Amino acid sequence: MSTTFISSLNFAGRQIVIYGGIFVFIVGILGGLLNTTVFLSLRTFRQSSCAFYLTIMSIMNIGQLFTNTLSYIVSNIYNNDGTNASLFYCKFRLYPTVVFITMSLTCFCLATLDQYCATSSRLYLQQLCNIKLARRLVMMFSLIWILHAVPYLILFEHVSSPITGKITCIMTNVIYIQYRAYVIFLLFFSLLPLLVGTIFGSMAYYNTQQLAHYTIPLIRRELDKQLTTMVLVQVAVGFFALLPYCIVYILTLNTSLNSDPVVKAEIQLSSNITVVIYYLYFANPFYTYICTSERFRRQFIYVLSKIYWNRCKGRPGIVNNQVMPHI
Repeated sequence: MSTTFISSLNFAGRQIVIYGGIFVFIVGILGGLLNTTVFLSLRTFRQSSCAFYLTIMSIMNIGQLFTNTLSYIVSNIYNNDGTNASLFYCKFRLYPTVVFITMSLTCFCLATLDQYCATSSRLYLQQLCNIKLARRLVMMFSLIWILHAVPYLILFEHVSSPITGKITCIMTNVIYIQYRAYVIFLLFFSLLPLLVGTIFGSMAYYNTQQLAHYTIPLIRRELDKQLTTMVLVQVAVGFFALLPYCIVYILTLNTSLNSDPVVKAEIQLSSNITVVIYYLYFANPFYTYICTSERFRRQFIYVLSKIYWNRCKGRPGIVNNQVMPHI
């Protein structure tokens, strides 16, 4: 009876990953491309450091969906991740994923911090919000995370079972396994982005309520309100998408729970569900912005209809440097 129940749970988990993952992958790639298109097409966003962080975040999200979500779907379809066939793939498979995820979440944190500084009444904080500094920070953190993930290229090895002779791809360093579990997965992938987003997002929201008392141009004020709303909603989505994964992952670290096959299968099912929800975090930004920001909806329609549609019909789009009303 328990064997049948465990098999049913495993089957259900695989179906959730396959069909839920395919949905997340398709809508995520489409949303990421549309997000990047809007941010790069409007001068208003190209001159904003916060929008620059969100643009890089969208690009990193696309990379994450291709390198992690897609490979996870394929591995569940074939019930094999392919790492046992190639040592190179064994070592390289998770490396770009870790870089893309950490960079995406870093850009999210930087965007939240940037909006706090942009809406602050302190001039020295406002001066931190510039494209030149944003580019330097992105380059610096890119280098940090690229180097930080290098142990993935070194510590994953092919290990052959002495009983079955089956080759598996596993990490061999016990210390780094603990570091990966408690620092990378729990802190960098979940808790730290939520903490930073909540603190600085809340302070940015408070600052936007005071903008009417500042001598700030109307266009700048509206842009700050728009970007703050977009970032704040992303924080809320982060709690829904990142926190369940964090909780279930903590359960998977409890070896006493995994000793019971039924409980282990139930935790694995929960893990599959929360992983799909976790991937949804990287797929949702465009749809979140469309739903929560009327100004972003107008900008999206303007980019598609006035710029790209005119180009498709062979007519020049409206000059990009022209300031459009309500854009």
